[in-house]
Amino acid sequence: MLQTDLIKKCRQNDRTAQMALYRKYCDGMFHVALRYVRHDADAEDILQEAFIRAFSKLDQYKGEVSFGAWLKRIVINKCIDFIKAKKELTVGLDEGFVHLADDNDWEMETDVSMAEVHASMEALPEKYRQVVLLYLVEGYDHQEISQILGISETACRTRLLRGKGKLKERLKEIVYGTGS
Repeated sequence: MLQTDLIKKCRQNDRTAQMALYRKYCDGMFHVALRYVRHDADAEDILQEAFIRAFSKLDQYKGEVSFGAWLKRIVINKCIDFIKAKKELTVGLDEGFVHLADDNDWEMETDVSMAEVHASMEALPEKYRQVVLLYLVEGYDHQEISQILGISETACRTRLLRGKGKLKERLKEIVYGTGS
């Protein structure tokens, strides 16, 4: 069955079609959620809430982007909502007074594995990890990230700059063996 037919049937509350659409996207969206919340149980809860929201708001899906991209945005928003509910996110006073990040400067002097990069990203403080993930992994720009997180673009750029610095620091520790 074509995806457009599947979506059409889902709009008519066809439970079989909804289950087929769920099965098609659940694994990928689970991994998206897991990048943000780090715990399987939380990611599963977010995934369920995201699908409930997607099915209830399916009439808002216009097909301008792929269904997967539309659903991914819902999952990411649910993750951000979960994180905000779990812990109040705050912007430090000094974040507005730091120079802006150079978005293109992500190179390292030496080779590191993807597993090391992923582990280093996971170890970043939450507010930096969120911005780095949204920017590097999801491909959002500063304006979109600031809207998603409810922070200013300056704070977004500052967090990206600091997150990038901390990420490079961790990777250098791994490469040169100076870490603990």
